[in-house]
Amino acid sequence: MIKISGVSKAYGNKIKVLDNVDLTIKPGEFVSIVGQSGAGKTTLVRLLIGEEWADEGRVMVGDWDITKISKREVPFLRRQIGVIFQDFKLLPKKTLEENVSFALEVSGGAPEKIKKIVPSVLKIVGLEDKKRRYPHEVSGGEKQRAAIARALVHQPKILLADEPTGNLDAINAQEIIDLLLRINKFGTTVILVTHNKEVVNRLNKRVITMDQGLVISDQERGKYIL
Repeated sequence: MIKISGVSKAYGNKIKVLDNVDLTIKPGEFVSIVGQSGAGKTTLVRLLIGEEWADEGRVMVGDWDITKISKREVPFLRRQIGVIFQDFKLLPKKTLEENVSFALEVSGGAPEKIKKIVPSVLKIVGLEDKKRRYPHEVSGGEKQRAAIARALVHQPKILLADEPTGNLDAINAQEIIDLLLRINKFGTTVILVTHNKEVVNRLNKRVITMDQGLVISDQERGKYIL
């Protein structure tokens, strides 16, 4: 479960980018967080993954109190939350397989574990036949699939997708959303942060709308209302 209680955040100009936000996301939910640029979505993502800290309020992820987490504990939190970004963040000189393996290697994963998990997640995302290709040799959709595979190697309970379709055409975007839905069916909580109105409306899942740091709408089966 994710529980955000009374969370506010301001930067140097003292303008609040988050203003007394309250949210609860249950295990296994698929939730879209939408809003225009500057609504506070990115800041919320940074708070959830321990990149920034709230000025006020409390952020709970499972048993983790993120408002009190130390920098030393952040890598352990990141194994509970898989993160996917718009720009893929793949290492250009490593193959897709090596990019996925690297996520386990840097956290001290045993070679036996890596050999078992990496082929499994590559199969889930449909890249087993392209695992030895480099990022520049595959399409944008395949790069995003590799990024999803990398996010899955720690078997996270939460998958946080920050504009995962932003650099993709409509067909590849829908394939990525279909993949996220499949992952959600395995029991993984999926949080989709997006500007893509068509994607959100087609999902017919819970939609949280933010505007100027406030949650202005929370619909169980919602639409993109902005």
